[in-house]
Formats: sequence, C-alpha cells, structure tokens
Amino acid sequence: MTILLCNNMNGQLSSMNVQLQVASFINPAPLLLMHPASRESMQKMEGASKKLQYWRLYALSMVLGIGGSFQYGIQVSVIASPEEHVQSFVNYTWLWRYNAPVTDSTNKLIWSFIVAVLSLGAWAGAIHSGSLPVTYGRKKALLFNNVVAMVAALLMLFSHTAKSFEMILLGRFLYGYNVGLGLSVHLMYLGESSPKKFRGFLTLTSSIFIGFGKVTGQIIGIKEMMGTEDMWPYLLAVSGIPAILQFVMLLFFPEAPRYLYIDKGDTEGCKKALQWLWQEEDLKLELDDMEKERVSSLGEKAKTVKDVLTSRCVRWQLLTLAIPCAGVQFCGINALYFYAFDIFRQSGVPEDQRHYLAIGIGATELIAITLCSFLIDRAGRKKLMGYGYLLMGITMSLLTVMLSIKDLNSWIPYLNIALIFCVICIYGLGPSGVSMALPADLFLQAWRPSAYVISGTINWLSMFLVGMLFGYVVDGLGQFCFLIFVAYSLFSAGFMIYFVPETKGKTMLEIMEDFNKINYKNSGNDIESTYITLATKL
Repeated sequence: MTILLCNNMNGQLSSMNVQLQVASFINPAPLLLMHPASRESMQKMEGASKKLQYWRLYALSMVLGIGGSFQYGIQVSVIASPEEHVQSFVNYTWLWRYNAPVTDSTNKLIWSFIVAVLSLGAWAGAIHSGSLPVTYGRKKALLFNNVVAMVAALLMLFSHTAKSFEMILLGRFLYGYNVGLGLSVHLMYLGESSPKKFRGFLTLTSSIFIGFGKVTGQIIGIKEMMGTEDMWPYLLAVSGIPAILQFVMLLFFPEAPRYLYIDKGDTEGCKKALQWLWQEEDLKLELDDMEKERVSSLGEKAKTVKDVLTSRCVRWQLLTLAIPCAGVQFCGINALYFYAFDIFRQSGVPEDQRHYLAIGIGATELIAITLCSFLIDRAGRKKLMGYGYLLMGITMSLLTVMLSIKDLNSWIPYLNIALIFCVICIYGLGPSGVSMALPADLFLQAWRPSAYVISGTINWLSMFLVGMLFGYVVDGLGQFCFLIFVAYSLFSAGFMIYFVPETKGKTMLEIMEDFNKINYKNSGNDIESTYITLATKL
C-alpha cells in the first residue's frame, strides 16, 4: 500500500509539473502571475517528490542497518545486564564438572574474557572485510555474515542446556566476527549505492542504528523484560533475529552499483541497479563519474593493506581515517558510560533507578546522532567532527574539575550528571556520526576495502585495550583519567580543523585531488605528474 501511495504521488506531481511546463510554454503568464507563496509551495512539493523517489534506497539503508551496525550497538550494551546470571552459571557448570566451586578470581577472569572476546572476533571480521567483499561482492559477504550471527545465536541459546560456558565464549567471538565484518561491509555497500548529495546522510544512518542498538539492548536487558535468571540465554541469543531479517530482506536488493561497474565492469548490471534503487532514467552524470574513477584505476588491482600503509598518495587520507575516525574509542565515551553509575550513586539516585537513567543516556545519544544526520550535508563533516571534538575536550575538562570538588557542595553531583549528558549529546552530534560517514568519502574503489581493514583493526584493538586497561587506569588516576581523553579530543579537533579538507558534496575524484594537494605539498612535480597521468587516462 505504501509503494502504491508513493508511486501515485510521484505520478501526480510529475503530471502536474508537465502541465505547468506546457502551460508556461504556451502562455507564460500563469507562472509569472502565480502568487509567491504558491510558487514556494510548488517547489516544496517537487522537492518532496524528488526525495520520495529514493524510497528504495532508504529501505536499503534500513535493511543494512538492521543486520549491520545495529548488531554492534546491541552487543555492546546487552552484555552488561546478565553479568550476575552468567557468573552464577559458570560457577554452577564448574561445580557440576569438578565437584568444587570456581574461585572468584577465575570466575571474574572468565567473565572479563566473555566481554572482551567480542573485540577480538570483530578484529578477525574486520580483517576479512578486505577480501570477502572484493571476491564475492558486498551482498554475498553480508549474507554469509548473517549465517555467522545465526550460528552464534544458537550457541547462546543452547549453552545453558549443554552446561557449557565455552559455548558462550565461542558465541561472543562469532558475534564479534559478525559485527566487525558487517559494520565495514555495511558502510561500503551503502556508500557505493548512494548519490553524492545523500552519501553523508545515508552512511550516517549506521551510527543511528548503533545508537538504536545500544538503547534496545539496555531496554530488553532490564529485569522486567529479559534480564532474569531464566531468560538470559534468550537475551544473549536475540541478535539472531536481526540476522534472519537481513538475510531474508537483502535477497530482494541488488548488488552495490559502484562495485558492479568499477570492480566487475558490469555496466548494464550497474545501470539496472541504479535505476531500481534511485528510480531515475537519466544516470549519465553518475555513470560518467564511475567511468572516470574506473579509468583512473585501470589496470590496478585491489590494493593491499601494505599499499595503503606505504603509499604517499593516500597518506593524509590514512591519517584522517586513523586519528579522528578509527581512534574514536579514545575520546572517552565508553569511560563516561562506566563512570556514570558512580556519579548517579553520588547524586543519591536509587540503585533500582540507575539503569533507567543509563537508558536515558543511550536515548540522548540516539537523538543527537539522528539530528546529526540532518546536519551533516549542510554543515559538513569537517566542522561537525572538528568542533565536536573541541567541545568534548572542553566539557570533559570541566567535568574533571567538578569531579575533583564534588564534596564541596550538594548540587555539584547533579551538575556532573548534566555534564555527562552534554558530552554524550556533543559526541552524537559530531564525532559519533561523522566517524562512520567520513571514511566512505576518503578512498577510491581500489583502496577502500583495505582501508576498512585498517580502520577496523585500529577501532577494535583500541576498544579491547580500553576495555581491559581502563579499570586499572581508573584505580591509578581516579577522575583524572579523563585528561587522557581530553588530550585525544583536543588533538583530533586541531587535526580536523586545520588539516582535513571538506568532503561534503564532492565526487571521489574531487576529494582525491584535494588530498593530493596535502600529500604532495612540497613536491609540485609529483602532484603535477599525477594529474597528467590521470588526465591522460581520462
């Protein structure tokens, strides 16, 4: 019914547009005499019609999000709820096997590894994101990835029946693999299917689904839903549902058009995919842009990780990928989630209500990321991320000071809660969303898969290190641990504002030319020869 409504609306608006054009050709007086408010209304209707024609592309972004970045968000948040029940199950299993209870230190070590093994699995998935999508295509790589998540869900579901906490460990590792591969291919697939005017908005939907996944995990993990001793295996297996949904729905969508055209040379397949997704007949500009990129990389194979790390022509793109984007784990956002419960306790929030306040933090991040999706193609990536990091650094500096003097006055803990919400909001409006959207702009087709391998490696290993070492850092530095994150945020802000060119509304080749001015800043002959070579190929 929705499809018919959209098609009818498009048809009516197109018919109205044709009638006005014919009328104006025969007699231009009606348009000239039309009231300004009516002309503005007509323009808005035409703009709405133009956006509605991309409804299949929007549907693709939702399908990719459900089985892609949503899985990351839900896995990060859902594991906190069943901690007590899983540790009790480990002790029960140990007692059943060895006729002796497990020691507290061993139980904590097993639990820590259950939490941290997600990052190791994600790293393995990120490594394979450089080969599987290139060899088999973006769509088939995601279909395989969903099978991995289904297997993980089955392991979680039957772990209690089998009396095996090792199945939980293996399930978490496979979930991690699913997240690492799925997140990278999600961004590739969506970026290669979007027109440049919507590329920022659509790739940023991945961050929206991460935030949605976090909130979903927090909500279903409360005791009133699935956070109970009987329900925890089902809670840990819930990620199998999004995997099944994506597997079924993705079958109805075409392969990424840029992959078909540039990697496979399938011009006709690319054109059909674009016509189906965009519902446009005139694709000349987009196909010309793809042709220029294909000719510029003619004879070049897909680049390896070593090529990306050592090639001068992508040096600043790599730095942009590594420092403000992949290293986003060092901005302190996970530390804030960790510290939030202590601040809630100091403010007198009852223990049974702290979990709901944590859901409020997750909801704030989700709302902020959603707002960012409407700003990114207006304000641009550079301003949102650069000034976002700057404001995060300033706000966390103030939070560090207020945490140091929290005992001076009774209202200070409440101010600290407000500062936490401010940092979360700034993070969602800038670094969180842009760190997902910007990498899709930085690299040409031949370089992109290996670049995502590097990005995933940095992201997941840094997440593993922060998760394993943050507790020791807090014990040693207390609230002053935030100064580490302040330093990273301010450095990333300076890097983005002063060195990284804006990518908003530009083609891949235009972005490459902007970065070449920095890559070959002191070598005029090198950049000139690069342009000559490119022009000769074109």
